[in-house]
Amino acid sequence: MTRKLTLLITAAAAALGLAALGVAGAALSQGPMIPSATPHALTPPQLLTLPTPPSLPNAAQVERGRYMVAAGDCVSCHTREGGPTLAGGLGMNTPFGTIYTPNLTSDAATGIGHWTPDQFYRAMHEGMGRHAPLYPAFPYAYFTHISRADSDALLAYLKTTPAVSYTAPGNRLPFPLNIRFMVHGWNLLFFKAGDFQPDNTKSAQWNRGAYLVGGAGHCAQCHTPTNVLGANDNKKPFHGGELDNWVAPDLTANTRTGLGAWTSADIVEYLKTGRNGHAQAGGPMAEVVSYSTSLMNDADLAAVAAYLKDLPASPAANHPALDTGAMKRGAAVYSDACASCHLEKGVGQARYFPPLAADAVLQQDNPAGLAHLILAGVRTAPTTTRPSPLTMPSFAWKLSDQEIADVSTYIRNSWGNHAAAVNAQQVAKMRKALDLRTIHYTVNSGDHF
Repeated sequence: MTRKLTLLITAAAAALGLAALGVAGAALSQGPMIPSATPHALTPPQLLTLPTPPSLPNAAQVERGRYMVAAGDCVSCHTREGGPTLAGGLGMNTPFGTIYTPNLTSDAATGIGHWTPDQFYRAMHEGMGRHAPLYPAFPYAYFTHISRADSDALLAYLKTTPAVSYTAPGNRLPFPLNIRFMVHGWNLLFFKAGDFQPDNTKSAQWNRGAYLVGGAGHCAQCHTPTNVLGANDNKKPFHGGELDNWVAPDLTANTRTGLGAWTSADIVEYLKTGRNGHAQAGGPMAEVVSYSTSLMNDADLAAVAAYLKDLPASPAANHPALDTGAMKRGAAVYSDACASCHLEKGVGQARYFPPLAADAVLQQDNPAGLAHLILAGVRTAPTTTRPSPLTMPSFAWKLSDQEIADVSTYIRNSWGNHAAAVNAQQVAKMRKALDLRTIHYTVNSGDHF
């Protein structure tokens, strides 16, 4: 076997590039717990907004850590459905198998109780666990930029959370991908540890945004395309990515597919409330908003916006001419199934039913996210400022693959929108991936009652 092939196989063992905070945990000395009800009784927002008791000897550090846990969106990946907050066990689907996130509570036996600050920082900075390397589903390629002070604060807070005795299931990865040692090959090819380096030509606000986006926020983990080994394509930063049958849209200044038409205030409102005049947060982004950005302070959200608004635009795409028949059929489906909420001409009802004209999500080069939305439905993010989530119903039971393809093509190319046509095969592939080939009604299925 050639050395190059050996390296590629070795790298593949760790190419699990999803938005995850699969850190195996670390600890300061066991400290006092934050007073609470039982761990099961605390929702993620409740846990993350509990005031830090001033009686704690390291109260300022713990409070800083609580904020960093929110900024890093640790809860989304380390809380399984129906499980205690931060106790782990969420199965993350990757192109290479399923990886389960570990317990981050203060439990000494199954959580982070016996980790030291140095061990925790090494995990964050180098991707090295206590006994073996961590898979890059834990985004240490970004966490490496987190400062030692923030890393220690993160740990200090996690050590105050209610202890939960729970061990996640074993990862379901085929041989040889289940050999953790092989992660070293992936690191050799795609990872370089290093502290955050400020850009002295930029403002302090911009640099704070760069630190948050490129460090704790690890935004590029989802919003950048990946190669066949799961590493980000650094030639296309923030041009949009795909994960677990969703599309994380372009975040560049592209006015059609990115944030070019959004103001900084639009970005702040979206991250704070989950809604703005352009869009609403759904799918995986709903949890990011609910458990992370909505809990961040306005100054940091403005810094994130300043950084994102400075990203250069992704190149404009050229698309072939459209089938007029598909557009006519799509218009009829839209009038029947969509116009009651999104209204004629796609004007929508801002902050309730998103306008479809000039909608960046609709115009992504990859239509998989749109197909997912129409097939499965989606719920918007509940936040403290917008506590009542809104739901788009599933249409998998009602519309055929061809009808969904036609209406997708229609809304991607009406009211000033312009994107590639969608075909029935693409919809069928998503329907299969979502296990919706057999009609089964759900709470999101809409008007079948």
